[in-house]
Amino acid sequence: MAAKPIYRVVVHQQGEVWELYAREIYQSDLWGFIEIEELVFEDASKLVVDPSADRLRRTFEGVSRSYLPLNAILRIDEVEREGPPRAVKSDGRVAEFPRPFTPPPGKER
Repeated sequence: MAAKPIYRVVVHQQGEVWELYAREIYQSDLWGFIEIEELVFEDASKLVVDPSADRLRRTFEGVSRSYLPLNAILRIDEVEREGPPRAVKSDGRVAEFPRPFTPPPGKER
């Protein structure tokens, strides 16, 4: 049996670009969101610790599922193995795609 795939999810979050790794990813029942589960982080007992990876680990500590807005996701890749999660400052060239909120068709109130 093949091992579970690992996905690299690149997200634009408040002026930073986050690179996260997860084992489960799918369309959410909440309209306009993607769900990621089983976040993968490297071993915290390493001698050298990347401060951005450590900050992401603490941010998602205790989180079993995260809902990411579609317009914040830059890229999703299926990869062979996880890498270090990263949070880097955006140099202003990455921006969320602006779009008006409209309910999905057939959901009238």
